[in-house]
Amino acid sequence: MIKIENVEVGGLKPALRGMRNPKNSWARSDSGLGCTHRKNWNKEEDGLLLCENCSHTYDDHVICAGHQQYCMGPNDHDLATRLRNAGTDHRKYLRMIVVWLDVVAPLYWWKEADTYKVGTVTNSCSTMHKVTDKEFTLNDFSYEHLMQYSMEILDDAIIQLNFWRKIYLNGGQVNNYDGTDRIFEPKDKDAWWQLIQLLPSSYNQRRTLMLNYEVLANIYKSRRGHKLDEWRAFCNWIETLPYSELITGKEVAA
Repeated sequence: MIKIENVEVGGLKPALRGMRNPKNSWARSDSGLGCTHRKNWNKEEDGLLLCENCSHTYDDHVICAGHQQYCMGPNDHDLATRLRNAGTDHRKYLRMIVVWLDVVAPLYWWKEADTYKVGTVTNSCSTMHKVTDKEFTLNDFSYEHLMQYSMEILDDAIIQLNFWRKIYLNGGQVNNYDGTDRIFEPKDKDAWWQLIQLLPSSYNQRRTLMLNYEVLANIYKSRRGHKLDEWRAFCNWIETLPYSELITGKEVAA
């Protein structure tokens, strides 16, 4: 299971400006504020490029449905595509287009996502500090592929986690298998260790993640056919980003 929320994309304008620095070709830039809908640059009427949604010309920078954003013009898109295809040395502008998002995913996915260190920043909910804040429920875990017997094991693990959470918070007596008893005081660290070391890797954690289009291009190339559902879903989300073809290398449909 993976959930992606609160997505923001920024830096397109300075990225395109910097993209033209090597050739001093700023005068050829044709990006600007416009409607949020993708321009259909193959559709022409009297030689003018039209917005496929509102049919106004691109140069009008018309606002469709009350929305406005910085839109990439045909000249800039053509150059951006050629630089993208030329390789990482030439497409440094991709590193300047930044994406922020909240991701809820299991620890086993985060363990792989942590491979991408360069150009990324994460702030996570703290398992160490906040794991005892609420009772554990099935919805705290990714379990969509578990069969009946495995679900029973997860249910037992949740029961154990909630038992040790109660002992950690309130203290209490625990009966050992050897017939001895132990009295735990509240906030006993040994009880806390039972939680931390019993916690399954299917436990879902929320992190706020900052990365850029170049990192996403590396992720898309390496992970779109991965065996984990979470990676394939993440790559599907990448395809929904503005000008995602610069990440994926796919051609824009005419």
